[in-house]
Amino acid sequence: MTTAPVTRLALRQLRHSVRRLAAAGVAVVISTAFVAATLQAGDIVTRTTYAQVSAQYAAADLVVFERDGTMTSADTEAVRAVEGVAAADGFRGAYAELSHGGRTVHQSLVANPSDPRLSPLVLVDGAWADRPVRADRLDRPDQIVLPVDAAKLFGVSVGDTIASTRCLRGGDPAADKDGAECYGGQETTEQLTVSGIVDDPQGTYAAGGGVAVITAGALEQRIADEAGAAEPPGMRTLVVALDRPGDEAALEAAKSALAAAVPSATEITTPEERAEDVVSAISGGQNIVYLVFALALAAVSLVVAALVITNTLQVLVARRSRDLALLRCVGASTGQVYRGVLLEAAVLGTLASAVGVVVGSLLVQVGLMVAPGFDLGVALPATITPSAPALLIPLAVGLLVTLAAALAPAKAASLVAPLAAMRAAAAPGPRGPARGRAVLAVLATVGGLALLAGGVALGTSGSIDVGLFATVLGGSLSLVGVIVGSVFWLPRVAAAFGRVVGVGGPAARLASANTLRNPHRTAATSTALLIGVTLVSMMTAGAASARVAMDEKLDERFPVDLQATSTTYDRDGSAAAVPAAVLDALRGADGLRTVIEVTGVSAERADGGRPVQLAVVDPEALRSVANTPVDADALRPGTLVVPERAAELYGLAGLDAIELTGPDGAAILDVVHTDSQADRAYLTPQDLVAFDAGAAAGEVWAKVDEGQDATAVVSAVQEAVSTTGETVRVAGMFVEQAAYQRIVDVILGIVVGLLSVAVVIALVGVANTLSLSVMDRTRENAVLRAIGLSKAQLRATLAVEGMVIAAVGAVLGVALGLLYGWAGATTALSALGSVPLVVPWTEIAVVLGVALVAGLVASVGPARAAVRTHPLAALAAA
Repeated sequence: MTTAPVTRLALRQLRHSVRRLAAAGVAVVISTAFVAATLQAGDIVTRTTYAQVSAQYAAADLVVFERDGTMTSADTEAVRAVEGVAAADGFRGAYAELSHGGRTVHQSLVANPSDPRLSPLVLVDGAWADRPVRADRLDRPDQIVLPVDAAKLFGVSVGDTIASTRCLRGGDPAADKDGAECYGGQETTEQLTVSGIVDDPQGTYAAGGGVAVITAGALEQRIADEAGAAEPPGMRTLVVALDRPGDEAALEAAKSALAAAVPSATEITTPEERAEDVVSAISGGQNIVYLVFALALAAVSLVVAALVITNTLQVLVARRSRDLALLRCVGASTGQVYRGVLLEAAVLGTLASAVGVVVGSLLVQVGLMVAPGFDLGVALPATITPSAPALLIPLAVGLLVTLAAALAPAKAASLVAPLAAMRAAAAPGPRGPARGRAVLAVLATVGGLALLAGGVALGTSGSIDVGLFATVLGGSLSLVGVIVGSVFWLPRVAAAFGRVVGVGGPAARLASANTLRNPHRTAATSTALLIGVTLVSMMTAGAASARVAMDEKLDERFPVDLQATSTTYDRDGSAAAVPAAVLDALRGADGLRTVIEVTGVSAERADGGRPVQLAVVDPEALRSVANTPVDADALRPGTLVVPERAAELYGLAGLDAIELTGPDGAAILDVVHTDSQADRAYLTPQDLVAFDAGAAAGEVWAKVDEGQDATAVVSAVQEAVSTTGETVRVAGMFVEQAAYQRIVDVILGIVVGLLSVAVVIALVGVANTLSLSVMDRTRENAVLRAIGLSKAQLRATLAVEGMVIAAVGAVLGVALGLLYGWAGATTALSALGSVPLVVPWTEIAVVLGVALVAGLVASVGPARAAVRTHPLAALAAA
């Protein structure tokens, strides 16, 4: 025989063995689809996260960032003068007290965008504000563009007029001479014409109750009026639109020119790069999205694919030993038989992998198409953007894994003596496990667990990249060790479990005995489901642990849900007390659970250090609203609770005691440090009296009820306060927190979608191996039928056997999954702090239930085939 005949024979065998190879092909398709979907989903998660963060930059080409916030209008003009820059705007704003129809709100203001690409706001009605430059400011009412919620609250539309009250300093001629005095100046009321209505589809300004838009000139005038003789506040961020967007050469040239135009700039990056920096800063300098949900999940999926395909192909190729021996009889050499089997595997792997890549891509695309119907609160891309790695890696993995799976069976087939084809095939016996297999299993399991522990240690010590690689490798290696060694212990465990259910009758007892009759067969059947359940449990437990760790980190960054601050000040510049009417309105607002008063004070230090910004509040009141209980637990009379971030801001790190001074004296306090990220220190009202007895409670903090929509609560608060005739500045910090949580929820939703694929893999694996197991036992089943076992009893035997083996694999899979999930989450998220082991009991119960049903369903087809054949025909065929 030559190579060409071997090739033709291999292809002919493929055509004639389509039904027998279909199971292996399905396993390859599903596994490669899982890999393809994982890689593409990881890319979507990354894009979605960055898009959520970069929404504030709209469609800008570049972001100029200055950490200390010292950029001025002159810097904006310098940027606009750079060659290749089409438009540039600075991130700065003001506030206005807007009123109409008996309602009043404290509204944030920004300027018209100089280019629509630079604003995340969408004009839904009317036009942008337009006020010609003129000497007489009172020639006609200025224009304002209101957010949708504010327009609904006031009941106004385009063309209507609303009133705006603000404080002017420095004797501005526009001031109302009859207006009330305000801090350092005089109040004035102006009439503004509503020129348009805007929406904020990305929720960029939702935390402050939306934003209104006025002309750039009017905004600069307001900022100057509010600053008076003082220097207006600077800017941290400028957004830039280029003449040639998307041109890499123009982009790089603009970066260099902007660096020269604004020497104080800390960073000049694209919005995507800036978003990556923000996400990395939140995660302690690590890209959590890529590390956890792309790299780790893809790596695990590759291991799962390899194990499932290997299990399926090894049994299927072993079934053809007699056919391969016949080839030897007609002159085929061992090398030709070997190459023929590998060629079959290569063709099968290539075709099935290509189909798997298409199926995986379609699954992700379908998910993107149906996602908008679930109101996720996060804008997902409309279509997938397949990259070369997302297409080529699954294809290569499917081919290589299929070939690897065929190596051992091909070698065994090539060594079969030609005369073996002349003998009747004996039923598989209880072949004992080899000693080498036991040594390999122990080394892989112990070594893998040691590597897993080392990866966790590396991650928690700061080497997250290396640690996560070691964790994934160690988990994969230990899983391989468990699977290789399962032949030694899994059948005995299954038999013991079977004896428990054996009280159900002879069928159950026979099923229990079958698990011990062929350890290899039992182990192969159970490990198919073990792999799937391990993956499901790992990702479920890992996601639950990651969610808790992320929530704790977000709570540290946003210590309270909602904060309302007085907009009036006394002559010393301190916030006046929040009016009682506002307090009553907030306590009656929908969605708020607890409302407390807080006094904000800037306290001087006796040692001449930087003044300390204080939040003065009763410990019990703080405990009722704080997201960081550690601060409330540490707060008591005589102590100053200093969160980690506040210690950095005010130079309090390492202090054990401090003396604070004020108009009424001084107070010596013990300093208690906490690891929360609040930007103010906490003090009790009793201690404040010692040095500033006259300070008023100018703030209100509130706890939001669980399950409330963040944006809706802010709108409800503004509506409740608007009827009091008073104004407060509302900051819904939990809106931003909810935005990050939505990102996590979307990530978990994508993971759940991938896990559903893993369940299908497990179900196919169980069905494949159980079917092949029944085929191997054709003679056994025939003998049982001949001595009186009924069809119903045979069906029951196979059903119990399938469920017992599935239950054992599922329980072990859950245990391994919890370990791997916690280890992976601990390693990847160690920058956030400690990651607790969270056991998602509901999900685990569902997994176990699905596993038992999978075992039952997998037995239906084999049982039907077993009872369909007459006992005498089965004995003759065997």
